Amino acid sequence: MAVDPRQVVAGFLTLSMFVMLGNMIKHDHFSPGTELGLETTGAEFNTMKLDDNAESNSINTSGVESLMDTDEEVKPCWTKPSPKTQPSNGFVTFSLTMGPEYHISQITDAVVVARYLGATLVLPDIRGNELGNKRKFRDMYNVDKFMRSLDGVVEVIEELPDEVSAKKPAVIRVPNRVTESFITDTIQPIFQTNNHLRLAIIFSSVSLRPRETNNKDLDATACLAMFSGLELKHEYSEVARKMSDKLKEISKKSDGKVLAIDLRTDLLEKKSCKTTRGARRKGCYNADEILGFLRNVGFSANTTIYLTETRWHEGLNDLKEEFPNTCTKDDIIPAENKGEFLKASNSDLARALDLEICSQSDVFIPAIVGLFYGHVTGKRIASGHTQILVPSQSSALTQASDFISTYISNKNHLAYKCYC
Repeated sequence: MAVDPRQVVAGFLTLSMFVMLGNMIKHDHFSPGTELGLETTGAEFNTMKLDDNAESNSINTSGVESLMDTDEEVKPCWTKPSPKTQPSNGFVTFSLTMGPEYHISQITDAVVVARYLGATLVLPDIRGNELGNKRKFRDMYNVDKFMRSLDGVVEVIEELPDEVSAKKPAVIRVPNRVTESFITDTIQPIFQTNNHLRLAIIFSSVSLRPRETNNKDLDATACLAMFSGLELKHEYSEVARKMSDKLKEISKKSDGKVLAIDLRTDLLEKKSCKTTRGARRKGCYNADEILGFLRNVGFSANTTIYLTETRWHEGLNDLKEEFPNTCTKDDIIPAENKGEFLKASNSDLARALDLEICSQSDVFIPAIVGLFYGHVTGKRIASGHTQILVPSQSSALTQASDFISTYISNKNHLAYKCYC
């Protein structure tokens, strides 16, 4: 009996989600002592206990102010790959899944594979978390910008030719951050016998630490795809801009700064986000713990805080009481856009707004481990805005600079291979 390749891909994607549920965190600030397995990345938390009742006179508030002066001037360390001279000899197809932070990685891997094979890349569709929730690439992203960025590097088309789409593709499971050896050993032999490929990107690990590679062309291609290719379509980027402007307006009235925190109670309430018994490290922080952290490093009460929550949750009340200028998407999104962005079936659109706002705020704090943290960090490195604080349970460290993400302090994010 013939098997629909879409069913095969769906099966692979489902399997990858379960793989992620079983994976723990490796390095950076977030670390493996937790049950949080919804997303995996490299991050280590410090291990000492945070004193939520620390006296305000023991806090060095000057550290927060000096943090604002730490922008880095960066420039691309790569040049656009040389134009391909040979005609395309096949097609690479794939889908974007699981939200915009995953889309960035999926796009990057697909572009790298297509470049190496000399194949034509077919614009992906976008699949939501609910069965049947599917949209076209252009419904969310700027197609013209994407195709212009890859012009001469990889040929891109919107749809497969009819004579190709009638044939079944070879479905290949591809690990995130695909390596040249995987392409040559696994993908290329299949491509030589069936030049119509369907990639299923698997996220068994999502660390964004740099790797040693010897192929400068593929490195440059990855930098191009990750940092210059994917952009929200104009209407959606305008929504994010208006929300950012609203936050800036609030902060100017209170003479404060805009602090974006990736804090989602829907994940924090799940069993998978509980610290294991006896564990000395954490993979996520709830609102009360974040409140204690903000006190510890000296953020003033007039700080404007954006939470990646969609709507208000009673668990945020104490945070709001101490920091009155605390907002969720529902508080600042234009009224005419609420229906489209805030409904559950469009969670990827809401997450895209979070990605933009967290990448542009004065300071970013990831309260939850994951690929979102990694890609926000990459965007901020590329723009020189490296004010990223990773929470800790430590009461020994009291200056904001003590909590700078090790992605930044150790320069061990792959973005530093693209920008210097």
